[in-house]
Amino acid sequence: MRNRLINRRFSLHLNGTGASTMIKSVSRKLLSAVLLTGTSLAISGCASVPNAQSGMEMTSPRSADAPPPPVPPVAQVQPMPASADMKAVLDALAALGPQPLTSLTPAQARSQPSFADAYARVAQQRGIQLKTGVVTTTDMSYGSDDEQMARIYRPAGTAAGANLPVVVYYHGGGWVIANLDTYDATPRYLAEALNAVVVSVEYRHAPEFKFPSQHEDAARAYRWVLDNANEWGGDVERLGVLGESAGGNLAVATAIHARDRGWMMPDHIVSVYPIADSRKDLPSRTDSAQAKPLNTAALNWFGYYYMRTMADAQDPRINLVTANLTGLPPVTIVNAQIDPLRSDGETLAAALRRAGVAVEQRVFDGVTHEFFGMGKVVPAAKQAEDYAVGRMRSDMMR
Repeated sequence: MRNRLINRRFSLHLNGTGASTMIKSVSRKLLSAVLLTGTSLAISGCASVPNAQSGMEMTSPRSADAPPPPVPPVAQVQPMPASADMKAVLDALAALGPQPLTSLTPAQARSQPSFADAYARVAQQRGIQLKTGVVTTTDMSYGSDDEQMARIYRPAGTAAGANLPVVVYYHGGGWVIANLDTYDATPRYLAEALNAVVVSVEYRHAPEFKFPSQHEDAARAYRWVLDNANEWGGDVERLGVLGESAGGNLAVATAIHARDRGWMMPDHIVSVYPIADSRKDLPSRTDSAQAKPLNTAALNWFGYYYMRTMADAQDPRINLVTANLTGLPPVTIVNAQIDPLRSDGETLAAALRRAGVAVEQRVFDGVTHEFFGMGKVVPAAKQAEDYAVGRMRSDMMR
C-alpha cells in the first residue's frame, strides 16, 4: 500500500488526553491555502514553477519526497495581534516544534505537529474533553483509491429511517496535507449542534494526484452521499455543505458541479476561509504575509505541489471569483482577521452578490487561519461555529 495510506492509518486520533505527532498534517486544517502563487508547466508527469530567485524553472515531480521550491520574497509586515485564547493555541503549536512548511517536502509536512495537536494540548491543560459519546463515527469507501473514503458522524443511537439533516464536509490542508483525523473537530461539532448526519470526505492528495483530482473526488463523494444517506439515517431533502480552506473552495465548486449536472443542490453552503482568488496582490497577502499558522509564502508551497500548469491558477474551480456562480443556494463565508486568505472570502462574497446569490461574509477579529472548530478553547471560534450553524439551520430546516 502507498505510504499515504500508512500515514493516514498512523495519524493522530484526537482525544481529551492530548495529542501526538500527526502524520498527514502540518496543522489541523492548517494552511489549506494554496495556489494563488503560480506553479507550472506540466512536463512528463512533473510540474514546473518559476524560481523566484533566479528566474529559472524548477520541476516538482509527482512525489511526496520532492524537495520544496525556493521561498519567494514576501512582505515583511507584522501581522495583527491575536487574542489571548488564540495566542495560547499558537504558543502550544510553537512548543511542539514544527519546522517551517516552506522548508519541507510534502511527506515531511504530513508528519509535522499540527494545529489540531496544539488545540488538543490547550484543551488538556484546561481540563476540556474534546470527544464525548454523543457522536459516533463509521469509515466507508466511496471509490477504489485508498484515500477515497469518508467518515460518517451520527448522533449516538441514530438508526436508518431517522431522517436527520445531512451535511457534506470537506477538510482543509491545501490539497497536499491533513486528513480526516486532523479535521475531526468541525464535523463532530456539526453532528451534535445540528443533530445531523455529517459526512467528512477524504480525497486524494497532491503531489501524487494533482488538480483536478481533489475536485473530482469531492463531486464523486457528494453524489455518493445523495445516493446513500438514507442508509445512515439521513434525509438529503435537508442538505448542507461546509468546507474549510481548500475544503471551503471544494464546497462551492462542488455545488457548481451539482448545478451544472442537474443534481440535487444543497440548501446552504458554508465556506470557511476559502481559497477563491488567484491574484497575488490582495490586501491580506501583504498584511498577513507573516501570519501563523498560515503565511503567504506557504501559499506558494501548496501551489507548487498542487498545480499542473500555470493555467490551473486561473481555472474557475480554483479561481472561484471567475466562475459562473448564478443559481447557487445561500452562502455563508467565514474569515479570520489574521489570515492571508481573508481577502479571498471578501472578493468571493462580492462575486456571489454580483451573481444574485444571497451571501453573508464575516471576519472574526483576533483569530488566525485554522481557528474554526476550536470553539471549546477559543471564544471567537465558538461564535463563528454558532453563526455558521445558525445560518445553515435557517435554510436546511424549512
